[in-house]
Amino acid sequence: MEQLPTSPPEPVIRNRVAESPIEVFNLEELWDDARLMTFDLTDFLDKGFILREKAFRDATRAYDWSEFEGAHVALSCTTDAIVPPWAWMLVATKAAGKALSVTVGDETTVRTAVFARLLADFDWSRYEDRMVVIKGCGSRNVPESAYAEATTRLMGVARKIMYGEPCSSVPIWRRS
Repeated sequence: MEQLPTSPPEPVIRNRVAESPIEVFNLEELWDDARLMTFDLTDFLDKGFILREKAFRDATRAYDWSEFEGAHVALSCTTDAIVPPWAWMLVATKAAGKALSVTVGDETTVRTAVFARLLADFDWSRYEDRMVVIKGCGSRNVPESAYAEATTRLMGVARKIMYGEPCSSVPIWRRS
């Protein structure tokens, strides 16, 4: 009996990245998808510069704070007015009942503060003695300080820390 020629076996394609023991830590996944909003004190100041206590208190009392429901709020003043600490404190008491967080500063300051809280509360034990890639090149605006904070916290538990993607990462730190 004549044998038919056989074709070579199909090559097996293996995803070695998926099979590797590398854990991916994606900072973007920590963000809660809440809106970031800014509250400008300027409109509550006389001529945008002078804080008059009674008028300021009346304006903050009358303001509808519900627009900040479920948002992270940046408290700012877009003029060069001198704002005393108690004014920020008073506004914070009004917004805090609605907002997820209230921070004095711009949106970058808010993101930095929120990520600092999220990383402080994170359970790092899942990365104990693991090789970890801190995912980079994402679409969200993760502050650089969050990468540094995540790195220092992972140094307490991980065996190796890298940056980027599992298939193409930059080595950052390795336990000796």
